[in-house]
Amino acid sequence: MDNVKRMASQNAVVVFSKSTCPMSHAIQTFFHDLGVHPTVHEIDELPNGREIERALANLVGRGPPIPATFIGGQFVGPTDKVMSLHLSGKLVPMLRKAGALWL
Repeated sequence: MDNVKRMASQNAVVVFSKSTCPMSHAIQTFFHDLGVHPTVHEIDELPNGREIERALANLVGRGPPIPATFIGGQFVGPTDKVMSLHLSGKLVPMLRKAGALWL
């Protein structure tokens, strides 16, 4: 878990993803459409990817844990949580506060 927290705190928006996951691709496209350039960690391409996935599963509390999004070093959740924040108008202020959006 310490490794996940360290990786998640290195940039304003961090997405733990899998290269073969369509939801991972969708969340990355969504952020790019907002003008946000997240740091993406493809866990299926990392040597410790299984360890990271287990830590994220514990954090999410349900499966699958991917994609898992962190904003400003804080865990936001998988795609459904990110979209709920967006629909409620809370996502953009979070992104601004984290320094991921300027306008």
